[in-house]
Amino acid sequence: MQSRKISLGHYLAYGSGDFLGAGTTALTAAWLLYFYTTFCGLSPIEATFIFAAARVMDAVVSPLMGFLTDNFGSTWLGKRFGRRKFFILLGIPSVFSYSLMWIGDMSFWWYLLTYLLFDMVYTMILVPYETLVPEMTDDFKQKSRFSGARIALAQLSSILAAFLPGILIGWFGKENPISFFYASLVFSVICALVLTLVWRFTWERAPEDFSAESRRAEEEKTQLSLFQSLKRLYIELASTLRIRIFRQHLGMYLGGYIAQDVFNAVFTWYVVLVLMQSAQIASSLMGTMAVLQFIAVMAMIPLCIRLGPAPAYRLVVVLFGLSALSYAGLWYSGMHDNFALLVLISAFAGLGRGGINYVPWNTYTYIADVDEVITGQRREGIFAGIMTLTRKASQAGAVMIVGILLQLAGFTSGKAEQVPAVSHSILLILSIGTVGVLTCGFIVSLRFKLNLHTHTVLREETLKMREAGRVVPERITPQARAIVETLAGMPYENLWGNNNVGYLNRNKPPAPALSTQHGSLPPLPTLINDRNEP
Repeated sequence: MQSRKISLGHYLAYGSGDFLGAGTTALTAAWLLYFYTTFCGLSPIEATFIFAAARVMDAVVSPLMGFLTDNFGSTWLGKRFGRRKFFILLGIPSVFSYSLMWIGDMSFWWYLLTYLLFDMVYTMILVPYETLVPEMTDDFKQKSRFSGARIALAQLSSILAAFLPGILIGWFGKENPISFFYASLVFSVICALVLTLVWRFTWERAPEDFSAESRRAEEEKTQLSLFQSLKRLYIELASTLRIRIFRQHLGMYLGGYIAQDVFNAVFTWYVVLVLMQSAQIASSLMGTMAVLQFIAVMAMIPLCIRLGPAPAYRLVVVLFGLSALSYAGLWYSGMHDNFALLVLISAFAGLGRGGINYVPWNTYTYIADVDEVITGQRREGIFAGIMTLTRKASQAGAVMIVGILLQLAGFTSGKAEQVPAVSHSILLILSIGTVGVLTCGFIVSLRFKLNLHTHTVLREETLKMREAGRVVPERITPQARAIVETLAGMPYENLWGNNNVGYLNRNKPPAPALSTQHGSLPPLPTLINDRNEP
């Protein structure tokens, strides 16, 4: 890849784009179900049906968008504006559709259609946006800085999403839904501005930087019929789940993010219905968490480089899990009126959540590098499509399940006081539900081996293969071979397209099982570089 000087401005411009991904997600996760059931007259079942309908649609739209952005470069618009950046440009005026979701006293069909509309806009922007880091650089540390800038600025948007509704509720009154509309309008304007920065200060991989395999894939795409293109889409999507490290990455990602979705879905109700405090107090506590999330992201950037992503992930998972249990313990111990202790627990929860937010999006930028050594192609878009699909599906699925459980417990929309079963259900979901999902991510992380050292070795061997157009077993050391095979999940001789992973290689023989002799990394001390240098 051609080198380009990357300044602080580039990191910040790219990172600001996640005001859309994180800010709108935070506002939606924390307040939309509350808004639907308090101001719109929807029951929890009706509200969760909206989320479910969006996920059915998203099962098609997100992967299709990933496929489209990978293939858009051969069109006139793609050549003129970029195969990724064209959709970001198109999204700048489209983000105002977000505010349509937050108009009070409309019909069920209004809320269904506006949610579906913004869901499509979100996908159209976020899928190509998530591909830009591996397009812009191959360097591990630069990728970490891009990811750090993204997650840090995402936490700033979460701070705004946490405090803004409470401030507006104080101005307009707790019975007035206009507070939420104005909050969404603020985010729509900010998203339009930051997407303009993303468009202006990011770039895509130059055509000459693609391998021969990638260029052959591009040529083959232009010769496919509609049916063949759909078949290719299905094969490409399925092939992502054959990449072992991507499956592990998804496990960590979903473990951390679904836990937060479960937590977010009931936290406002925990404050309002269990602690019997105002929505403004809930907003303040979420703001406390968001501020500490920002601080945690700053600390996670060097921590991930030093310890590696998986150990750092386990540390913050434990911290957030203990905080979730503490909220329930606070109530059952009779100390729920201790506001200072509530703020302290929220601060620790924010530290854990910030770390959980950073690690998966940091490691995601390296998944396409592992895929390249397997397929010989750059397929960032198809991975971004799957990531966006799983993120939105996890968020909506968590909210949907929470809504159903509360309806079964006897929740009644619009009532300030609920039956005791509702309070106990909220406490169980907030604590045990959150910790149960976190445990799944923790277990998966025990097998995740990508770090600064292993990625550096992987990129060195990828450059050799790219130059030779094939695997070069005569030029690899036993230690490097073990690292590459562990990350790729298949024997070295079957890398660089010598397998049936992906559409381009579909007719080739599958890779044999990985030999145990070369299927594990060398002893840990050989992987640690105390100076953090490749």
